[in-house]
Amino acid sequence: MTTQQDVPQVVIVIGASSGIGKETALHYSRRGCRLVLAARSDDTLQAVAEQCRLAGAAEVAVQITDIGISEQVHELFDVAVARFGRVDVAAQCAAVTAFGRFEDIPTDVFDGVVMTNLLGAANVARAALSHFREREAGHLVLVGSLLGVMAVPNQSPYVLSKFAVSALVRVLRQENRDLPAVRIHGIYPGPVSTPVYGTAGNYLGYAPKVPPTADAPGVVAAAIVRATDRRRSSERQVGLINRPAILAFRLIPAIFDAVIGPLMRAVSFESEPIASTAGNVFGVSAAEPTT
Repeated sequence: MTTQQDVPQVVIVIGASSGIGKETALHYSRRGCRLVLAARSDDTLQAVAEQCRLAGAAEVAVQITDIGISEQVHELFDVAVARFGRVDVAAQCAAVTAFGRFEDIPTDVFDGVVMTNLLGAANVARAALSHFREREAGHLVLVGSLLGVMAVPNQSPYVLSKFAVSALVRVLRQENRDLPAVRIHGIYPGPVSTPVYGTAGNYLGYAPKVPPTADAPGVVAAAIVRATDRRRSSERQVGLINRPAILAFRLIPAIFDAVIGPLMRAVSFESEPIASTAGNVFGVSAAEPTT
């Protein structure tokens, strides 16, 4: 007789074409889950889907989705339910960023970062919770950032959007306490070695680089999977520097604000100047970025 435990989980991974999203999809694949992979880029998403099949996924579906467009997000969940009957886990890993002083980042680029990172996350949460609350079960994972609890210069739209995502996670945890089997998880990575550095919008004049303290995407993916094994909602900082950095931000703000700009410039940017670019804020570049 088939039991509920014998039925593979149905997992939607958004931002699955690279970075944290790709590694998250592969982690669930090794568990034999049924996957629905979403991102804006078709070619790279199809390639990840094939890797997931080889890694052990029971079934894999692909849905091109711009999470900034609410209708596309609802269609993503409709496709998952139509094919697999339900959704057990929704992991929102997609994000974009733009570097530069606040006043130098064009308004449309600033708004585009906020549209994807914040309104996109809200669109995913709205669609997921509509399904989960009807079923009275499910895991929603929103990937935020260390920069959602600690501000740094020259990434204002990203910092703003990630602070708001952290707040959204807390609000959703509060609002869904009446259904304990509907779990809300916030995962907050520090620096992660993903394509986001090479595909970001840039109005600072210098190319970003992966900081030496960056974790591999698989570290964050493993934290996402562990969260969805929990029986209750959760929030977790992921990264060795996260807690010391947060303490410094909160306990010695004057010193922190004085040193963080020069420190970020030294460890996070190349010395050679580059031209301004919107990167992939408005569309797909060579690789879809994830947080």
